[in-house]
Amino acid sequence: MVQAQDYINPLIVQRADPYIYKHTDGYYYFTASVPAYNLIEIRRAKTLNGLANAAPRTVWRKHPDGSGPMSQLIWAPEIHYIDGKWFIYFAASHTKEFDHNGMFQHRMYCIECDNADPMRDEADWIERGQIETPMDTFALDATVFEAQNKLYYVWAQKDPAIKGNSNIYIAEMENPWTLKTKPVMLTKPEYDWETKIFWVNEGPAVLHRNGRFFLTYSASATDENYAMGMLTVPENADLLDASNWSKSKTPVFQSNMPIQQYGPGHNSFTVAEDDETDMLVYHCRNYTDIKGDPLYDPNRHTMVQPFTWNDDGTPNFGKPVPYNYK
Repeated sequence: MVQAQDYINPLIVQRADPYIYKHTDGYYYFTASVPAYNLIEIRRAKTLNGLANAAPRTVWRKHPDGSGPMSQLIWAPEIHYIDGKWFIYFAASHTKEFDHNGMFQHRMYCIECDNADPMRDEADWIERGQIETPMDTFALDATVFEAQNKLYYVWAQKDPAIKGNSNIYIAEMENPWTLKTKPVMLTKPEYDWETKIFWVNEGPAVLHRNGRFFLTYSASATDENYAMGMLTVPENADLLDASNWSKSKTPVFQSNMPIQQYGPGHNSFTVAEDDETDMLVYHCRNYTDIKGDPLYDPNRHTMVQPFTWNDDGTPNFGKPVPYNYK
């Protein structure tokens, strides 16, 4: 049986917003925000622990400063394999400045690689450009998943009419870089634990088990208040009908104060080497005294741990595990 202590934690230091995908070639592919927010890198290994020392390969670099879109603050890449091609979704801005609402100015973008080896050559990756939504506002943290033979896009975006930084939306896709349907809002910050310092719902991740889709997300400021929430929907329901989704009223994963694990979130899911045990991937800090803007503190580290399932078929993520420096 897979145990938390089987894994190095932190698995990869100074990598926030981690995403791990286990491909059919037996490799785990890892990408995340790099502290300089200036490029996208991939690393791979045959085991999760192997990612700790795997050499990263840069596959895309931000456009030159002052050159418009995709030239600043490259955030939260995710790597997906869709219909025989690789896609990376990420957020980028044209500036580090805030807009008139005090918000960053990110939009969502996509790059594509049709080579079987996504790490072979930086030149293999082509830009598909911005993934446009009806609102031209701050947007980030896109993920995709397949259901009912359709491709769905889930992301976080600011609606000027709704208080807070971002809400979570879903839409069906025409292709991996174009929306087909109008966005549907699934959740907005509303509970006390979602509105600590900042009103935020972001970082969605999708898990399909036990006849349901579970959509986790992160809420509140990116300090010790950062925590994960969850939405649930039956797998055969209309996923674009927000009323079919139920929202947990309390966090499903949050800071573990006694062991100094603060602000776990921006998670993804993968499976262990046995192809059966579900694994939670997330970032966390081990201190609360952050100097200046938490965004520019690089010490959010990638963590991995197995999780279990409750009798009612819902995931039980437990608590963040301690460092072990295995």
